Amino acid sequence: MSQLSRLISILTLLKSKRILTSTELADRYEVSVRTIYRDIRKLEEAGIPVISIEGKGYSLMDGYFVTPVQFTEKQANALITAQHLVSQTQDESFVHDFNEALIKIKSVFRSSIQEKSELLNDKIVVLDSYWSDIEPIQSNALSDIQLAITNFNFIEINYQKVHTNEASFRKIEPYAMYSIQNKWILIAWCHLRNDYRAFRIDKIQQYKILTETFEDRKFNLQDYFSEYSH
Repeated sequence: MSQLSRLISILTLLKSKRILTSTELADRYEVSVRTIYRDIRKLEEAGIPVISIEGKGYSLMDGYFVTPVQFTEKQANALITAQHLVSQTQDESFVHDFNEALIKIKSVFRSSIQEKSELLNDKIVVLDSYWSDIEPIQSNALSDIQLAITNFNFIEINYQKVHTNEASFRKIEPYAMYSIQNKWILIAWCHLRNDYRAFRIDKIQQYKILTETFEDRKFNLQDYFSEYSH
């Protein structure tokens, strides 16, 4: 679990009016107590009024609440995607301020939205700077595909092969995506090839998100890169 994910989780627990000890939090997230101290300090720096109750633990200041804002799953996914893109910038202050803002924003997500946004967070990688000299590749399916990833929905696509005009129909199980050279690549289990395949999202000519869901194959993006990069 990333530090940002852990901070959001700690804040969510504090919002439930629980008093949490550093030892309890360290055991829960399998980190050291010193790491929890740093996490609490990060929350305080972000403007969250965490108070320390001597002999008991941490809580939120009485009367503190975050104004509820209803985010859709697509909007939450867009923020998670933006987090990965922002992390590629070279300005540490910008990344720091964005992450602090995201802590506050994610604290008002409904629990179901938060769970799915964290799932998506583990299924996105940006491999190079999105602010490069390479012209961005246009596509118009990213948000819908992200929903299919986190809800395990099959997708039917007409896919144009790279460097040709040939198109083929595929039924796929979408699992993850990565960005490289300003284009998005979808990793999915292809039922035509009976294996994982990489699809450039801008080459998907038509697509349909099915209500039918698939059984999770426990896909791991890092394992995929290790196996298929050779």
